[in-house]
Amino acid sequence: MFDGPFDVFALIIAIAAFLVAIKASSQVAELRRRLSSLEEMFNAQRRVQPPPLTPTWEQAPATATAAAEPPPLAPEAEPAPPPVTEAVSPPPLETSTEAAAPPPLPAPAPGFEERLGTRWVVWIGGLALALGGFFMVRYSIEAGLVGPGVRVFLGGLFALALLGTGEWTRRKESISTIQALPIANIPAILTAAGTAVAFATIYAAYALYGFLVPATAFVLLGLVALGTLAAALLHGPALAGLGVVGAFVTPVLVSSGKPDYWALYIYLAIVTAASFGLARIRLWRWLAVTTIVFAVLWTFVGLEPELQVAPHTFHVIAGFTLAALLVVCGFMFGPTIEDGEIEPVSSSSLGAYLFAAMIIVLSSAHADLALIAFTLLVAGTLFVAWRAPAATGALGAAAATVFIVFAEWAVRANPDMLVLPGGPLPGVGPAAIDSSVTLHLVMAAVFAAGFGITGFLAQGRSNSAVIPVVWSAAAVATPIAILVTLYTRIAHLDRSIPFAILAVLLAAAFGAATESLTRRETRPGIMISTALFATGTLGALALALTFALEKGWLTITLALMSLGTAWTSMQRPIPFLRWLAAIFAGIVTARIVYDPRIVGDAVGTTPILNWLLWGYGLPAASFWAASMFLRRRGDDAPLRMVETAAILFTALLAFMEIRHFATGGDMISPPSLLEFALQVCVTLAMAIGLERLRLRSHSIVHNVGAIALTVIAELISVFGLLILENPLLLSSVNVGGLVFNLLLLGYALPAVLMLLLSYAVAGHRLVAYANTIAGGALVFALTYVTLEIRRFYHGPVLLYGGTTGAEQYTYSIGWLAFGVVLLGVGILVNSERARLASAAVIALTILKAFVIDMSTLTGVYRALSFMCLGVVLVAIGWLYQRILFRRQVAPPPAPQTGS
Repeated sequence: MFDGPFDVFALIIAIAAFLVAIKASSQVAELRRRLSSLEEMFNAQRRVQPPPLTPTWEQAPATATAAAEPPPLAPEAEPAPPPVTEAVSPPPLETSTEAAAPPPLPAPAPGFEERLGTRWVVWIGGLALALGGFFMVRYSIEAGLVGPGVRVFLGGLFALALLGTGEWTRRKESISTIQALPIANIPAILTAAGTAVAFATIYAAYALYGFLVPATAFVLLGLVALGTLAAALLHGPALAGLGVVGAFVTPVLVSSGKPDYWALYIYLAIVTAASFGLARIRLWRWLAVTTIVFAVLWTFVGLEPELQVAPHTFHVIAGFTLAALLVVCGFMFGPTIEDGEIEPVSSSSLGAYLFAAMIIVLSSAHADLALIAFTLLVAGTLFVAWRAPAATGALGAAAATVFIVFAEWAVRANPDMLVLPGGPLPGVGPAAIDSSVTLHLVMAAVFAAGFGITGFLAQGRSNSAVIPVVWSAAAVATPIAILVTLYTRIAHLDRSIPFAILAVLLAAAFGAATESLTRRETRPGIMISTALFATGTLGALALALTFALEKGWLTITLALMSLGTAWTSMQRPIPFLRWLAAIFAGIVTARIVYDPRIVGDAVGTTPILNWLLWGYGLPAASFWAASMFLRRRGDDAPLRMVETAAILFTALLAFMEIRHFATGGDMISPPSLLEFALQVCVTLAMAIGLERLRLRSHSIVHNVGAIALTVIAELISVFGLLILENPLLLSSVNVGGLVFNLLLLGYALPAVLMLLLSYAVAGHRLVAYANTIAGGALVFALTYVTLEIRRFYHGPVLLYGGTTGAEQYTYSIGWLAFGVVLLGVGILVNSERARLASAAVIALTILKAFVIDMSTLTGVYRALSFMCLGVVLVAIGWLYQRILFRRQVAPPPAPQTGS
């Protein structure tokens, strides 16, 4: 139909198709040769061991049809009639014990010369004949040698000559004793070339020159199609493949300056019918698939802004109807199949034409005729899948194409079509009752009702477990997807009470379906289908809350949905409900990643009692409660996901509230000593709680969560408190009063919490893990003592000012006193860890005395420093000797008295 580069493209396609056919045919020949060799070996071995005595009519067909036709459209397709062959009589029972003759060796594979002379030359010759006829017609047109009538006559004469020659050679070979090669059948190739030329001639007479009225063209094309069908029945699959390729490529090779899409698609409908009919009679799956691929590719012709919708819709409707009648197994004239089996070709054939209809809708900017045709095809898919379970897989394609059509309509860059919640903008957009919106609303109602009702009624109709699940999945997903797209288009993602009401009604319908299915007797797939409808109920309720509530409340309600789903899973032990609770938890988590403040700038300035408390606290409480419900029925992946969300939201609640409190509501200001101190204290407290909880729950999530919180607390302690916001190193923060100040909160309290955490993990984790935490407690306690002494000498700002001798001496006394206190505690509670900590502090004090005090202190302070250190060390030695490691002195032996 098109001049220019399409001719070259079509020629390349034709040559590539022939090359692929040659390769496939060679492989088939090799397989047949090997099968014949195996059959001869089997017959030879059968003479040694006689087969059981069975009737002849049971043995002969098994041998004669061992290498029958290619795979049928379905595993249980109707068998082809057995060929007329002589009955093979069973061999007589042999009583002799003589060894049978060895089986004959298999015939050698054909060499290159044999392949070239007997196969490739024949194929290339057939291709040359067909292309020669096409190019002769083109040359006569371009050179103006003969008139249109003569061209058509010569084309028909050439086609008849090829067909006659093919039939003559076939009969000559059948009369003679020469057997044609199955992959280089000269009669089949000549007949295929004649068929392709006949197609081209009739199509040119109708579309190019107008010699034929549509009725005559239909009759002639139908006769050629039937002739191709009959010839393929005689000549085998080679003719069918070449005929189909030639028929679909003919409109490209015989082109016209002005395309006539009606003529094209009527022609393709006849070709498709003939091809599907041949595929049905011979049960050739490959032929049906090839026809569908070519037919769908022809849909893309003419997809332009000024698209002719009518002929394109006719093409997809005709192809869909033919596929349903002839290809779908178990429906009308299609092959038979075992009940309850989903057949891929049956499902994909309908799905392919649905895809083509969707492309027409999108390319035509949702033209009314295209939408109506698409609706008819979706309805036809539901009907066919209802009657033929083999096509149930097409429901997924139908649901997907429906969603794509509505989603594209919703997000298309056309602001004039948007309708806001308060109505259309005056003078800008159309009203909600305009034709485009109205038609889409009607389609939405039809699709939602069609998928929902049929999906519910399909439960219990099949013995298969997969088919009812596919129906229920389509019944739940399609209405929800349609509702979301309509909300996006009409309400513009804003609050909409009408859409919330629709979502509640949809949830009620799904809930009623769930209750009805729970009361039915156990059938294959009923549990999963019930879970899917229950999922739809909760999903529709979540949508209702989304449509009716603001963003912050939506986060809360989705978390409550997780809690409700977990509780429902206890009442209705449907496994998928546990996963649904985890899915809701994941959605809420993704929501806070998008906006951690939940409600944007409207968090509020009141400490603690602000939107963060509700936005994080209520979800955290919901997830903790949901995890308790889920744990009653086992420890699995959904429970761990919900427990992770509970820990995450609890930690985020603490961190976000601390940040809000420390920054006065300015969530983007830099951190401070107060914020780091509160974060460390709260994180350590949560880690202690999780350590206690994991001993009772034995949950891996609680175990990992406790370790993660401990690591986070240690990192904030080291980098935040000891380095970045350390008032003695980098920060000029005002620490406050003399005793009750930030030092108490940032160093003393974390030291106590670290010590408690080390005792909480002692005996339950590695000794090194507990000792590391205890070491952190010692470091922070010593840091607090040091900074508190600094605060006494320098006031609330510790960064500035020199260190006097009295201050340096006080450091030594303070460290020494701290070591003595640790030693006393270790002695009182008999704690080796406390005594070792005391030894470490005193060793540090000794090091300071000899390195710092000796060089910086003068006069009385130096003397007092070493005097106090000596007294303390002597006292410590006395304590160790007299109390800790006291040696009992053995009493002297009693004097011996003489007798």
